[in-house]
Amino acid sequence: MDDAQRSPGTGWSRPDVVDDGRAVDDTWWATDVGPAAHVPAAAAAPPTDGHDPWAHVGEVRVPAADRSSRRGAYARREARRSGLRPGVLIGAGVGVVALAGVLGGVAGVVVAERMEDISRETVTVVGADPAVLAERPPDSVAGVAAAVLSSVVSVTVGQGSGSGFVISEGGYVVTNNHVITGADETDRIEVGFFDGDTVRAEVVGRSPSYDLAVLKVERDDLVPVRLGDSSGVVVGDPVIAIGSPLGLESTVTSGIVSALDRPVTAGGQGETSFINALQTDAAINPGNSGGPLVDAAGRVIGVNSAIATLGMGPNPGNIGLGFAIPINQAARTAEQIIATGEAVYPVMGVRLDEQFGGPGARIDRDEGDSPAVTPDGPAAGVDLAPGDVIVEVEGRSIDTPEELIVVLRAQEPGDEVTLVVERGGQVLEVTLTLGSAIG
Repeated sequence: MDDAQRSPGTGWSRPDVVDDGRAVDDTWWATDVGPAAHVPAAAAAPPTDGHDPWAHVGEVRVPAADRSSRRGAYARREARRSGLRPGVLIGAGVGVVALAGVLGGVAGVVVAERMEDISRETVTVVGADPAVLAERPPDSVAGVAAAVLSSVVSVTVGQGSGSGFVISEGGYVVTNNHVITGADETDRIEVGFFDGDTVRAEVVGRSPSYDLAVLKVERDDLVPVRLGDSSGVVVGDPVIAIGSPLGLESTVTSGIVSALDRPVTAGGQGETSFINALQTDAAINPGNSGGPLVDAAGRVIGVNSAIATLGMGPNPGNIGLGFAIPINQAARTAEQIIATGEAVYPVMGVRLDEQFGGPGARIDRDEGDSPAVTPDGPAAGVDLAPGDVIVEVEGRSIDTPEELIVVLRAQEPGDEVTLVVERGGQVLEVTLTLGSAIG
């Protein structure tokens, strides 16, 4: 088991949970947002037998008996204020109604005569020009949405659904791996387009390690998205999320980039993904998974993949903490899948101690015939040993084993990385070349 295959240890409820240490009971939960939750049915209609004891006021239901008694109480209270008895107040009300009827009769004659005069005149209604109202600056939320929506799709697998986006005119679509996880030959994967068309899709390949998948559809008239550069994103940049939350297609939400390089662990059904994520407060909900996160110029900078929740209830929802796979990583993985049908990820060739509480990531002990440092692997070549604690990679501090894996996954096989390692009270600096694994 190498660093990319580490399974959750103590304190994990399921593999898609990440402890961020800042919520109620000191726990944040991260979960994928692929399957759409069921929208509750509408409330039952009131009885139609002619004896409805309820009066509907907004969403508050008041018994009719209480309603009439409250009217009586109100009338008595107003009478006391005016110094009149209730009977006098009611009588005055009847008089007002009668007077209104008389005035209405007189007014009707006047209005009729006036209408005859108006009918002989030319009347011009001044209003706004609809064409002007429809125009929006291209960098506005409406402008960006109009440019990108036709390239965003919904992805349906069985009872679950997610989102995706077109990356080539030839019909390649990117989505999350967890959106299609569990699909077999008996399951139809259907992709729905903005123009209302729905077609069957085939899986080109997938990467559980990066939670990405590529689908292929038979349409040659598609408009691909424009890809941005996630390495140039900064905190505070405006962003727009587009997808199908809860099955509601073509939903657009907006926000900002809240943080960079968030280590997020997500996944399910035995597959764990490690994401060096962009964090956003744009509303993301179940069903948004696989949809694009775009910048103010309409360029895709991330793939929406996970949300943080305050618990693992059955209906997790948006609390302003969404996470997206940076598009630079997603594009590399998609290109590999299209070219070869599979993707690779970088490894050090060590097994990490999942019980180690940090700070840092400790290389595990040897266990029988299972060495903690892979023979002839990258780590063995620089004499890393069981018990070494890696506390820094490329200048970035490492607090947990999960964070080390996330940081490494942001690299590419063949990259050289510099590690700071603690060993027996000494601090060492080593440089190694990352190897590769398929997944």
